[in-house]
Amino acid sequence: MQGFVRDWLRLALAVVLVAFVAGCGGGGGGGSGDPVAEEPPALPVGPGELKSAVQLRTLPAAEIAAALADQGVPPQLVAPRYDVATYRLEHLTTDAQGREILASGLVGVPVKAAGARSPVLGWQHPTLLRDAEAPGNNAVPSELAVMFASLGYVVAAPDYVGYGASRGAPHPYLLAAPSAAAVVDFLTAAATWRRINGVADNGQLFLAGYSEGAYVSMAAHRALQATGSPLLAQLQGVVAGGGPYDVHAALDGLLDLVKDEQPVLGALLDPGLLRYLGSSLREEVREELLKHLLPDDSDVVFDTGFIDRYLADDRAAIERLSSVHDWLPAHPVRLFHGRDDRTVPYRSATGTLEAMRLRGAGGLVTLTDCTATPSSHLGCVPEFLAFMLTRLAGVAQDL
Repeated sequence: MQGFVRDWLRLALAVVLVAFVAGCGGGGGGGSGDPVAEEPPALPVGPGELKSAVQLRTLPAAEIAAALADQGVPPQLVAPRYDVATYRLEHLTTDAQGREILASGLVGVPVKAAGARSPVLGWQHPTLLRDAEAPGNNAVPSELAVMFASLGYVVAAPDYVGYGASRGAPHPYLLAAPSAAAVVDFLTAAATWRRINGVADNGQLFLAGYSEGAYVSMAAHRALQATGSPLLAQLQGVVAGGGPYDVHAALDGLLDLVKDEQPVLGALLDPGLLRYLGSSLREEVREELLKHLLPDDSDVVFDTGFIDRYLADDRAAIERLSSVHDWLPAHPVRLFHGRDDRTVPYRSATGTLEAMRLRGAGGLVTLTDCTATPSSHLGCVPEFLAFMLTRLAGVAQDL
């Protein structure tokens, strides 16, 4: 959940990179035996509406390889095969109050032979403390969305509200509805863009992310299912690592950290009794919790209302507005987490697995433990990336 997870994600990437999607072919002539063409679906208006698209740059495969080498990734593990064309899209989504807002994101398209198709990967970034690091502002060879596009995926990486085109608006941190909307609306806008520009996909959609990105991916999966989105028919599954899906459990874990680090303060703190704290003590606890979540040198504005609901012991509001762990998915969810993770406690993952299986998910939901020593939040990033790419590659076609 810390902003510097991004750097570890980049350093950890040890994959073989590939590919670009070109336009799909045009139709043939019109004899009397030809089938009647179907009317194309109407373009979205409102949330999900594509407002603009700007081509940024095409990043050569050699440049991607050099960036990886600069980060210490062993060259024998990296074999970029294709260039990546990058685009910044702006679209409409909704903020924490449900109001329409202009947002943005990055689309990375692997350069393949004309007419070649690719699966679509919705990549959700971890917490970023600098707006310049949001994918739509960061189309560079070391950006993960670019690297994943080199693997052969058309990558759609939303900036989230509060970054990019919506910088200055509060980022709805750990709020499920606007987090999901940022993903679903960007995927919708990206699909519009592909259709307009003849960029071919193969009908497969994957969602993946780490830390906050895992949480946002899960929120998006639930929203796709709840709304019956047309994108749901394309969804192959979700790979999520180190995410605070059970927000109350995640905050309980952070409270444990505060109690360990400040025993005198900790002696006064117990989940379920926080609402009885005096105003000065409440503010001190609030600052300590935020210190572990969000360093104070960010140029992004964060909505931290979830902390206030936690300090008010308002579990019902947290479950309603924030948590994304207790529902029944209809598509595979592959969770990954470290037992030694104290940034996002392991019980956030085990609680999610248990809740979903109690609802009947069975083998659709699995949890894989990180084997790193220690299996901390940052320490598990390299293994998560290997886990994620292996799981995707086992299902993805046309890479």
